[in-house]
Amino acid sequence: MPGPSTPAPERTWWTRVRGWVDPLVAMIVAVLLLGLWWPADGAAADVLEHVRTGAIALLFFLYGARMPTHEVLAGLRSWRLQGAMLTATYVAFPVLGLLVQLLPDAVLAPELRTGLLYLALLPSTVQSSVVFTSVARGDVAGAITGATVSNVLGVVLTPLMVALLLGATTGGLDAGAVTGILFQILLPFVVGQLAQRRLGHWLRTHGGLTRVTDRATILLVAYTSVSEAQVSGAWDHVTGAALAVLAVVCAVLLAAMLALTWWGGGRLGLARPSRIALLMCGSKKSLATGLPMAAVLFSPVVAASVALPVIVFHQIQLATCAVVARRLARFG
Repeated sequence: MPGPSTPAPERTWWTRVRGWVDPLVAMIVAVLLLGLWWPADGAAADVLEHVRTGAIALLFFLYGARMPTHEVLAGLRSWRLQGAMLTATYVAFPVLGLLVQLLPDAVLAPELRTGLLYLALLPSTVQSSVVFTSVARGDVAGAITGATVSNVLGVVLTPLMVALLLGATTGGLDAGAVTGILFQILLPFVVGQLAQRRLGHWLRTHGGLTRVTDRATILLVAYTSVSEAQVSGAWDHVTGAALAVLAVVCAVLLAAMLALTWWGGGRLGLARPSRIALLMCGSKKSLATGLPMAAVLFSPVVAASVALPVIVFHQIQLATCAVVARRLARFG
């Protein structure tokens, strides 16, 4: 006769909480609150900026060293994926940004609407798009290629579209954005590819190193972005009600782009890994590119208001896509 069945272990309150709270989201919320209550300033902020730069460079070196070169070449050859990413970033998102301009002043202040249109014209973020694509088990090579091409083109396209749609007068482009793409992303990735034959196998069998770097980079970017906004006083003139409405509009924009890119990837017949890359790259906007460009394209007073929607959207996209990426990985 079979023995008595072993009773299931009792679930503690902590086990229940862990069942419905995404750990990565919890950590992001924690560092955002830390940035509001204890922002880095002065020398500490300078040190964190260097640390963030180094973390991003290390992350892309590890991606390059871990990824077989044939996968990178396959990502470059995926013209449907790359074309879809650029269409989402520079056509679909700007159309949504123009639709937001129809909101009345009583709902959203004109300067915040301007900021949302500026947000819609920015290139895709690179590091978080690639990180979340990796977490979701998507096409990392395609994501790196698409997000990088988006940023390279954005250095020219974003100012031109801002001048066309917002009437901003540009005083030249900040070379820091181009330098960041070249020396924090492309160069480390290329060096990693050159080291791939020696390090690739070891890194692929020790995936925890890249996962830790992924998450640490996300948390560092989240903390430094909200910390910089807090120190600069970018949020001082905004009421709680206005911030709540702005957050809702940003969430609606993100939801619309997530739905559009996922649906569009299916209509294009993309494989699931490529659909994930399109979802993650086509729905995001770059804070790292957006804030320096705002300082060049707008007067200081306007730049502070324009920066706020970029910051708010950035935080929402990090928290939301952390959940989406984990669920795609779990149920894929």
